[in-house]
Amino acid sequence: MGAVTLCAAAALAVPGARAADAPAYAFAADARAVPGATGTADAVRLAPGTTYRSTLSGAARTYYRLELDGASNTYVSVTAVPRPGAALDAGDGIRVSVQDADGLSCSSFDSATVGATGSPRPLTAWGAREIVAGRSLCRTAGTYYVVVERARPESASGQPWDLELAPVSEPPLSRPGATRAPGAWDSATPAPPTGEAVDRPGGAGFATAAPVGPGAWRGRIVPGQTLFYRVPVGWGQQPDATVEIGSTGGRSADYVGAALSLTLHNPVRAEVESAQTGYGGTQKSAALAPVPPVAHVNRYAVSAPVNGMRFAGSYYLVVHLAAQVGEEFGDGPYGVVLRVGVRGTARSGPGYAGESVPRGIFGAGAPGASGGGHGGDLGLRVLAAGGIGAGSALLLGLAVWTVTARRRDAAQIRANAQNPTA
Repeated sequence: MGAVTLCAAAALAVPGARAADAPAYAFAADARAVPGATGTADAVRLAPGTTYRSTLSGAARTYYRLELDGASNTYVSVTAVPRPGAALDAGDGIRVSVQDADGLSCSSFDSATVGATGSPRPLTAWGAREIVAGRSLCRTAGTYYVVVERARPESASGQPWDLELAPVSEPPLSRPGATRAPGAWDSATPAPPTGEAVDRPGGAGFATAAPVGPGAWRGRIVPGQTLFYRVPVGWGQQPDATVEIGSTGGRSADYVGAALSLTLHNPVRAEVESAQTGYGGTQKSAALAPVPPVAHVNRYAVSAPVNGMRFAGSYYLVVHLAAQVGEEFGDGPYGVVLRVGVRGTARSGPGYAGESVPRGIFGAGAPGASGGGHGGDLGLRVLAAGGIGAGSALLLGLAVWTVTARRRDAAQIRANAQNPTA
């Protein structure tokens, strides 16, 4: 199938919306509000499959508790949302880690920062407790802690940032598999696909990410806004992405560095890689480097782009237009076109020994794939039935995929309600 390409159609800046008025981050509607603790003794328990909403205040570390078995991998993504209009430096952001009861880190602190423009936007970092062959750290069942803090505590103001936390549990394999990352893979950069775009506004958060598949999708963005899209990627498949911003139609000597960014996140919301481009009023583009086919053994790679391509499921494309673009080139909105494709044919998954939590999060595999659920399988079968074809057929396939996924999530929510976690 082609490549995943994001292009901003040429659009004149339209007076009206200002960067400060950019739509706010859309937290999950069913997110459970929990307080962040200043120490481990009072940390509230988080359960995989439930999304939480909390806050991060000032420079202090914030703690949450996990009760884990001795077999499953657990991933916790944390999305921090700085207040609109906040004055931020390039290094401002968050750091996340998972620690055991003795204060030892199960994973390195992962960080996400606003970057060169300092434009406030949702920032996502993650922590993990993984059962790794030959590694004794964090292998036992027991109590663990999610630790969240500002990336530059010394510069943190007293203004709190809202947080969205999404813990996920991945079951072990039904039988031992390879423990070395694959070697060679097709790293050629595919040509961006072409075709007429179908209207498809981007979502305002991970929970409302607009489902897209192979084809061209058109939306609008204002300075300071972040758009979220999700695309099903099966085992053995490769997503690719390019983002382009169009000309304003005028002339300007001004320039905004890192004006437009594109980030790829995997199904547990961990960042895989990102690209960005500056903007001077004329069309510019930036492309993600090719990523390897999705494979369970990618987790044994050292490099982040390969390491992150370890799951099948919904991958997220997150687009942000810096607030400074509005100051230099007009308030917008600016037209964007998202061109999507996924290379390769989905194949069977690695064979899990149980269900993921939430159920089916790693299930976007080939028919019959063992991915912890079946929500993703149906969506890919519908997409495959019509090929890369016209927008109407693709929209039907995506609608089926979305409804199936929502039914699966609703079942998980009911199950969580029957088993209180705090």
